[in-house]
Amino acid sequence: MKILLTGATGYIGKRLMPMLVRQGHDVVCCVRDKNRFYFPEEFENKLQIIEVDFLDPKSLENIPSDIDAAYYLIHSMSGSAANYDELESIAANYFVEKLSKTKCRQIIYLSGIVNDKSLSKHLSSRKAVEDILKAGIIPATTLRAGIIVGSGSASFEIIRDLVDKLPVMITPKWLNTKCQPIAISDVLEFLLKSLLNPIVYDKSFDIGGPDILTYKQMLLEFAKAKKLKRYIFTVPVMTPKLSSYWLYFVTSTSFKLASALVSSMKVEVICNDNRINNLLGVTPISYKEALQRALVKINEDAIISSWKDSQISGRFKGNVASYLKVPKRNCFIDRRKREIKDREYTIARIWSIGGETGWYYADWLWDLRGFIDKIFGGVGTRRGRTNKKEIHAGDALDFWRVVYANKKEGKLVLYAEMKLPGEAWLEFKIIHNTLYQAATFRPKGILGKLYWYSVLPFHGFIFNGMINKLTEK
Repeated sequence: MKILLTGATGYIGKRLMPMLVRQGHDVVCCVRDKNRFYFPEEFENKLQIIEVDFLDPKSLENIPSDIDAAYYLIHSMSGSAANYDELESIAANYFVEKLSKTKCRQIIYLSGIVNDKSLSKHLSSRKAVEDILKAGIIPATTLRAGIIVGSGSASFEIIRDLVDKLPVMITPKWLNTKCQPIAISDVLEFLLKSLLNPIVYDKSFDIGGPDILTYKQMLLEFAKAKKLKRYIFTVPVMTPKLSSYWLYFVTSTSFKLASALVSSMKVEVICNDNRINNLLGVTPISYKEALQRALVKINEDAIISSWKDSQISGRFKGNVASYLKVPKRNCFIDRRKREIKDREYTIARIWSIGGETGWYYADWLWDLRGFIDKIFGGVGTRRGRTNKKEIHAGDALDFWRVVYANKKEGKLVLYAEMKLPGEAWLEFKIIHNTLYQAATFRPKGILGKLYWYSVLPFHGFIFNGMINKLTEK
């Protein structure tokens, strides 16, 4: 079968794609930027990669007409535009119109549980998209999930951040809201078993695990799984805005995503029924087991996808390729070079930079810069990295975004997503037996120039120490 997969670079899409391929399907992956889409070479003959912007009807012409089914995995948890709900509806209408001209026999949509009469803007938008898909001529199946628990999921990473960093929590009252979490493995199983299955055509289903818990219980269960003692006290005085700031400063989430989550977490997300479990023969695992599986993946450094690598986790806009060419004119550049003793060793060091490994020299200054960035509304350094040893174009790396990564070539280019009066790049390049390191800053106005000169005294300390550590053995 030929399956159209939208959201192929997202948290769910990255995990669903290899499973579809291994089941023997030919998969057409819709991405906005081919340069951000990494896949194993073994899948090359089973994948077709097309660039599509679902707000641009002309780009939808790239979708082939001979597809058998389509997954609609496009969401905007924290759209940069205030009217992101309107944009989501426009995209869904374009999608339905295009697919009506193909051989597609089913659309599968992953949505949120919307059983409460009072919905957040985010959940209302998902319900609107569901209605648009159902109104089309192609049978639509909607799977509605609440909190998805898995290594790298936004909800899981927020829980992880809170429990790891705060022995005592003074929390907003919405932590007493009930929800029905579901393991990522079960979400994927429901998605796969729904594919071209007439029994679920033109129907909507709530999917959830066997446990109904408050967010407070979920945090304490996570602490128990990690053998940590944590104390949580809820107070009624935290407004939604204060709650959003609380999440933003303590966890790796962006403020916009924190705001969207807070507005949704005030609403109970509990399944109306679990009839789909019997229809598809799925037995969801418990929250406790879902946590254990996620922690194993983290310990084994085997996280397949993370929400942090999506563009909503930072300030990155546009295609990776547009940031790949590091400018030289009207820029301040700190250039350094060192002879290397062992090429493979140096490359391994470069490819492990950031995250838990740190920046090899004066990490406290990097952390201080990240803290300052957080204060001014930036991403800070809490995003870390998804994998400890591997990085690919499009990945988040602390307050950087990877725009180019080629081990064979020995070249890595990072673009800064921190709050800056300008644009910044950090580049590593190995030519023969020499490592070239360059920090480039393109200032915006007088503030940009003042910024560069204010941090200049630290550059010799930080960048000189870093390149020495990268090349020494």
